[in-house]
Amino acid sequence: MWQYPEIDPVAIQLGPIALHWYAISYLVGIICVWFILKLRKGDTWSDEQISDLLFYGFLGVILGGRIGYMLFYGFTELIDNPLNLFKVWQGGMSFHGGMLGVFIGVYFYARKNKKKFFEVTDYIAPGVPLALGSGRIGNFINSELPGRLTEVPWSVIFPGESLGRHPSSLYQAILEGPVLFCLLWFFSRKPRPAMAVSGFFLMGYGVFRIFTEFYRAPDLHIGYVAFGWVTAGQLLSLPMFLVGTAFMIHSYRGRNRKLEF
Repeated sequence: MWQYPEIDPVAIQLGPIALHWYAISYLVGIICVWFILKLRKGDTWSDEQISDLLFYGFLGVILGGRIGYMLFYGFTELIDNPLNLFKVWQGGMSFHGGMLGVFIGVYFYARKNKKKFFEVTDYIAPGVPLALGSGRIGNFINSELPGRLTEVPWSVIFPGESLGRHPSSLYQAILEGPVLFCLLWFFSRKPRPAMAVSGFFLMGYGVFRIFTEFYRAPDLHIGYVAFGWVTAGQLLSLPMFLVGTAFMIHSYRGRNRKLEF
């Protein structure tokens, strides 16, 4: 058991301008995605197309993540005051909302650049886990998403508490980050039918998120949402796993059929 280190959430202060560690974690994530896309571009993607794709994806993450958080985790506050949607400085980003935002951004990007939807998602999927892992480290630095009470030797005593908890954000950083990245990287190294890599990502993330939620404390204002042990994160991740499974099955059964979207 160890005491959570006191980390100033502000990494750099230049007069009135403050750069937070959480913002840095997002910037590192974007750089990681850019680097992986550059490695995978081959002759199909140009640098300009990659830059445009990152822009659409970034907008999807920020807008979708915030809207998704308010809908999935802060709906009451949103109803009480719709302006809470814009109070991003108060924190609150949802992966599932960000993912939906990215899908919407990819849809418009694909239409603009005359590419197929799953051609784009299969291309970017292997780069996403490293960004997710970076974001989870930002959660840990902010002492967000504390885990459930435990007495394991590596438990963490978070600020304002006296009992140890699982460092669940670090569990998620490892599994959703480098572990999922390695699995996707090796899976995507060989030619795969359209939709397969996207499906593999959805399945992998769904499994890891459902598993790590057993060590993460449920949101205090929501609690468990079903059966006295299912969390909101698990409930939102189960459809991801099911859709990913359906994508994988369809991709291999219909690999000789032309896929349009």
